[in-house]
Amino acid sequence: MQTVSSVLDSISDVGRDAVRGGYSRGVYTGAELSLREWFSAEAGARGLSVETDRNGVLWAWWDATSSRDGALVTGSHLDSVPGGGAFDGPLGVASALVAVDLLRERGLEPQRSLAVAVFPEEEGSRFGVSCLGSRLLTGTLDPDHVRSLRDVDGATFAEAAQAAGIDPQHLGRDEEAIRHIGDFVELHVEQGRGLIDLDSAVAIGSTMLGHGRWRLSITGQGNHAGTTLMADRADPMIAAAQVVLAARKIAAEQDGARATVGRLQPVPGGTNVIASRVDLWLDVRHEEDAVTASLIEKIHGQAQKICAFEGCRATLTEESRSSTVHFDGALQRTLGNALGRSFPGTPTLPTGAGHDAGILGAIAPTAMLFVRNPTGISHSPEEFVERDDADAGAVALADVLEDLL
Repeated sequence: MQTVSSVLDSISDVGRDAVRGGYSRGVYTGAELSLREWFSAEAGARGLSVETDRNGVLWAWWDATSSRDGALVTGSHLDSVPGGGAFDGPLGVASALVAVDLLRERGLEPQRSLAVAVFPEEEGSRFGVSCLGSRLLTGTLDPDHVRSLRDVDGATFAEAAQAAGIDPQHLGRDEEAIRHIGDFVELHVEQGRGLIDLDSAVAIGSTMLGHGRWRLSITGQGNHAGTTLMADRADPMIAAAQVVLAARKIAAEQDGARATVGRLQPVPGGTNVIASRVDLWLDVRHEEDAVTASLIEKIHGQAQKICAFEGCRATLTEESRSSTVHFDGALQRTLGNALGRSFPGTPTLPTGAGHDAGILGAIAPTAMLFVRNPTGISHSPEEFVERDDADAGAVALADVLEDLL
């Protein structure tokens, strides 16, 4: 039987980023499409029936009954942030495949069907909307809006989906898929350092922090870098720099808040050109949705003041927003009982990251398992999981699935 690490080793060369380090596996790019083919082959080798739904979600079915309605679903995603680590997403997929191996080795005869699912564009790194696949499935995104989303090269989501063999006209809420999901359990690499401090290989997720993404477009006057006097400029880059600092200051004044500008794009982007526009993307998080809204209002208000002083204009556009999620209490208790045999005293941890499990919680009971990351670093090449911990995570997932099947 394969270990989780050996499964991950088989994709270790897919999507390596020579410039950023780590991996860049944007949805429906060559790297991510290769991983989708890899998953289909791995699932097929296990006798699972693989299908792609209307929103590009991959489903690998272990059909135990004549009906797939109310099935137990596990899985994660295969896309990554630019220059991301090896485990964010693929660990959950590889662990699900190994968990199927373990259940069969134990001679389990399921009383309900099981599916391993792979959700596209969880990170939102190509088209700007996180958990896009699960949001489409649950009907929380307008398909027309999604079809028109563009990546940095100008390609629309509709074009990317079409090239991947998915008809963009069929995007949207999927009642059949919704009926299939009876319970959803997602295993994921821990994206902080809670478990290393607790000396535990695994944890059960308790809550998922509310968060959102906003694009702030700052418009000024494009001009020549050499001929335009400093006093004559309406430079949106200067305003953008001050907004980045203001966002940090505003978030630091609120307990438990996070505000990040991780992407900034000047237009036209020449070294000897004063930009005509700068787009920057804000990621803001807090456990209370009202506080998140207040933070955005304060940052936007400060941006307006900064832009007025610099002779620029600011326009704020919301791209996505998710409320704080409390994972299903009964399912958490089931996980705790299942893990009590092999992993007594399994801790519960909140997460500040977003996951498909949080989106699917609107249509079915969902839960999460986290596997220890000794670096405490994620969305970076330094993200890491020890081989023994990866295998322990697969055992924990198998224990949970066995109790639920």
